Amino acid sequence: MPVAAHNKDQLEALQNVIGYTFGDLHWLERAMTHSSTAEDYNYERLEFLGDRVLGLVMAQALFETFPKEREGGLAKRHAALVQGRTLAVIATLNHLGDYIILSEAERKAGGAENENILADILESLIGAIFIDGGYDPARDFILRFWGDNIETLTEAPMDPKTELQEWVQAQSLPLPAYEMIDKQGPDHAPLFTIELRIDGQDPLTAEGPSRRQAEKTAARKMLSRLKND
Repeated sequence: MPVAAHNKDQLEALQNVIGYTFGDLHWLERAMTHSSTAEDYNYERLEFLGDRVLGLVMAQALFETFPKEREGGLAKRHAALVQGRTLAVIATLNHLGDYIILSEAERKAGGAENENILADILESLIGAIFIDGGYDPARDFILRFWGDNIETLTEAPMDPKTELQEWVQAQSLPLPAYEMIDKQGPDHAPLFTIELRIDGQDPLTAEGPSRRQAEKTAARKMLSRLKND
């Protein structure tokens, strides 16, 4: 199946982000296509495969990295490395949301920032690399994207609102203030806009399909700013 012309430039740019060039770009297009765009041509089957590849790669990496770790410790590390929140954080840090192929309605509803979709996309991307190039390229991609987390992560990443709250408390600052400044769209597909303020930082805004999702996105953006300062 030929790659859609309007997706080609975007997909070619994504290959630079992930550090892998596809022999058949169709697999990358499918990996990035959400089910909101078409009934059958989407990432769901690749996500299923990528989940299993990720599990195997992480098991091997942990087995080799921690030769004296008992099974229980390895299992705890493995669970933290392959669970959805970890994947969503890694996908966000690498801006994969910018490349997801969504319906217009799903995009307006915040699909490109939805943690579940971001986690699914990362797994489907792994599956696509595995199908296109085999185990070794998929393993290389995973080890590169997870990086030091493989050695250091023993628990799932914290909810961004909780992490931001702990940061401001450690700085003896007032708690973050979240204010809903806009709500648009129909009841079945609302779009919330949240403004986040913390002392010593310019306020920022974020959108989401629910107030909670918008607040989490705002907190994640603020944490990214703080870590880059």
